[in-house]
Amino acid sequence: MISTVRVATCVGVLLLFATSATARGPEEGKPAPALQARLLDGTQFNLADQSGKVIVVNLWATWCVPCRAEMPTLDGYYQKHKAEGLELVAISMDEPKDETKVREVMRSFSFPAALARDAQFKGYGRVWRLPLTFVIDRHGVLRKDGWYGNPGLDIPSLEATVTPLLQAP
Repeated sequence: MISTVRVATCVGVLLLFATSATARGPEEGKPAPALQARLLDGTQFNLADQSGKVIVVNLWATWCVPCRAEMPTLDGYYQKHKAEGLELVAISMDEPKDETKVREVMRSFSFPAALARDAQFKGYGRVWRLPLTFVIDRHGVLRKDGWYGNPGLDIPSLEATVTPLLQAP
């Protein structure tokens, strides 16, 4: 006869695994979670409206040295490939009181940005490290989950991850 304690323990372990899987965030090869944001220029970004484009979502902060270091690379890559259907959106994890700093930093870059307070992206997991980047293909499928691998971006990693998606139908 199975004891009530063993059944309760098994159910608890199953619930732990189920909740930890969803807490991690999205899965590569599956549809990307919803993402909506009011951009710094006041326009709206909705991932659902981006069909046919390759999307790079970059979570960053003004106080994050690696984040700031990769932003010129992201901007150069974006400028080079935006005519091919690349969209890049940066979501600042800065505190709302630091909006002026965020706006000042973003003046140097051509891609759009939003503050986390003005964005809904719960499906991407609890943000505990930065930078964090996700890549979504033209069909809305997550192709790079920023939680795995090297968190930083450089031209070789962008060319290896994003460029093939831009060349695919």
